[in-house]
Amino acid sequence: MIRHLFTLIWNRKRANFLLVTEIFFAFVVLFVLGSLLVDNYRKYTAPLGYTYEHVWQIDLDPNGQPISRQDATFERLIQLLKAVSGVRSVAATRSNTPFSFSDSSTDFKAGSKSTNSDIYIVGDDMQDVLSLQLAEGRWFNRHDEVAAHPPLVISQEARQALFAKGPALGKTVRGLDNQDFQVVGVLATSYRGRGEFQELEPAIFLRSAKLVGSADTTSFDQPRLLIRVQPTATAELEQRLTKEIAAVTGGWKSTVITLPEQRTIRMKFALAPMGGMVLVCGFLIFNVALGLFGVLWYNISQRRAEIGLRRAIGATGSRISGQFLGEILVVTTFGLAFGLLVAAQFPLLGVMNIRLPVYLASMALATALVYVLTAICALYPSLLAARIRPAVALREE
Repeated sequence: MIRHLFTLIWNRKRANFLLVTEIFFAFVVLFVLGSLLVDNYRKYTAPLGYTYEHVWQIDLDPNGQPISRQDATFERLIQLLKAVSGVRSVAATRSNTPFSFSDSSTDFKAGSKSTNSDIYIVGDDMQDVLSLQLAEGRWFNRHDEVAAHPPLVISQEARQALFAKGPALGKTVRGLDNQDFQVVGVLATSYRGRGEFQELEPAIFLRSAKLVGSADTTSFDQPRLLIRVQPTATAELEQRLTKEIAAVTGGWKSTVITLPEQRTIRMKFALAPMGGMVLVCGFLIFNVALGLFGVLWYNISQRRAEIGLRRAIGATGSRISGQFLGEILVVTTFGLAFGLLVAAQFPLLGVMNIRLPVYLASMALATALVYVLTAICALYPSLLAARIRPAVALREE
């Protein structure tokens, strides 16, 4: 029966060319969309490496005063904020906080291995603020101020890129301005500062006892703090923090936003393009489905005499319906064969820079969806074919 269906479709290849073409393009659209969605789902379900709940971000504006001249004021501010009721921990940082739209990266080298890594310059309390977990070593502390080499804490991706399976603690890494750093800790997981849809990339933390280093005193005139607050914190605490900052610094302006709010903004920017692609692809697939339905309906009307003759010689309605459903599935197989041939080129050519398992999952998902789509489109026309009475069909002929 299956061989007969393939032979029948092949003998009518010109008539079925349009169907095969529609199915081919439907598969390619679903495959590309599926690859993007599956890849983003993989990223979304991977661990962030930190907790953002109950963390507030405070942007400080010192009215144009260089921070290098206000280090004492800044340190005094941090100590004061730690003492405020409702505040659990405070850490200084730069602009590339979690879910922000600011990035900073540079190359690091250890021996013959090197990697481009995101860098985060943070204060000693950042581990407590973001609940960072260490797999090896320790976090920064004040003893690092007299260390021979500035300390580093690296993520699992940075460890793999720089040291592979070898030891990392105590090793020297060359980075900014060819300066040597020493690894003192390794995070237990990845660290994705740009949110859930960031790829798993190397991340390296540098210690900053004060906000800026000696190499740069002008680029970070608007410092940033991250504060972990009690779960019961309200807008009243926000107002109190703003007043305390203005009082201690002599009029610095401050803006408070929570990391959950930052995450929502980041998610909207990430999901908007995906939502647009889903709508466009959905519209295209809907039009393909309408085309398939119309073509099948037309084919049945053109083959009424054939159907009537088969019914007259004893074919049951279920066999008639099964034949038409089988024909469309065979046509679908031809279209998918061409589609899979094209899809197989994506991982070979590195299109979209997506991992092979994602491509394979997307191929399987798109194949299943196309079969379901064509089966649904063929179901009702095949049922109509099964209801045709032989006497009526032959009399019309």
